[in-house]
Amino acid sequence: MSFLDHRIPPPVPMLGVALVMWLTASNTPGFDVPGLVRVVAVAFFGAAGIGINVAGFRAIRRAGSTIDPTRPSAASVLVTGGPFQYSRNPMYVGFASLLLAWAVWLQSPWALAGPAIFALYLTRWQIQPEERALRAKFGAAFAAYEARARRWL
Repeated sequence: MSFLDHRIPPPVPMLGVALVMWLTASNTPGFDVPGLVRVVAVAFFGAAGIGINVAGFRAIRRAGSTIDPTRPSAASVLVTGGPFQYSRNPMYVGFASLLLAWAVWLQSPWALAGPAIFALYLTRWQIQPEERALRAKFGAAFAAYEARARRWL
């Protein structure tokens, strides 16, 4: 069992960032996005986030590996198909897209920092340790995957 095996699952910090975004938007001046533009943008980013997460979940399940990002040592195979061919972390991209939809809904320029803060947090505290564990487990296969798929997009 590694240090990473005690990490907080990414949806938890995502919800924390969403709460801070709401509190910030509630206490700072916002901007007015026309109703239709706002609804379309929220629907687009929200649907993209959900779609990417579902596709990532299905790719992992189809490969027969674990969906738990806090235990990369339990991964039985390196998943590189589906959305993983474009991003090494498509489900985190999906979460960030959901936060972007939330920021648009809140109509707050300060809330737009939320997805970036979430991405920086995940990169440092989740993705880098996760990649070290996968590199140790899958060696050259993971190095080749790293060379062809970006960390985010």
